[in-house]
Amino acid sequence: MRELHDVIQATFGWEDYHMWAFESGRDRYGAADRDLGIRSAASKQLRQAAPHAGDRLRYTYDFGDDWEHDILVEDVTEPEPDTAYPRCLTGRRACPPEDCGGMWGYDYLIEILADPDHEEHEDRLEWLGLDSADQFDPAAFDPAQINSALSTHATVLVEN
Repeated sequence: MRELHDVIQATFGWEDYHMWAFESGRDRYGAADRDLGIRSAASKQLRQAAPHAGDRLRYTYDFGDDWEHDILVEDVTEPEPDTAYPRCLTGRRACPPEDCGGMWGYDYLIEILADPDHEEHEDRLEWLGLDSADQFDPAAFDPAQINSALSTHATVLVEN
């Protein structure tokens, strides 16, 4: 399950700065924390936590921003020969930047970027490393870009 966390991080372009956990029933796996009841994700395989089509997991990242993702196992199949894994098939919308304040902070960031007269506009552009707001399109999604990030991640997995 640790590898699934790494794949999600690569997909979102996040840097793994924060606590995280998968929840499956009453079990929690992530960066081990006895006080929070989180066991090590390295000790649990995905096929043990969600072995069947229809099984669900909840992935929470950054317990402050509280990004919650519901993961549904749609199918369990054998890998296809000559196919690179992991891979992104589809998606929608740009990923929120790390530390933007959760869903509400992301909505506010989009509002600020859309208003060049907003008092925080220039600060947010600088924080994002952008020259202008049109360099960030919240509706954009590029599966090829995601797959490029995933292929880099897969290389690291193979080397480790």
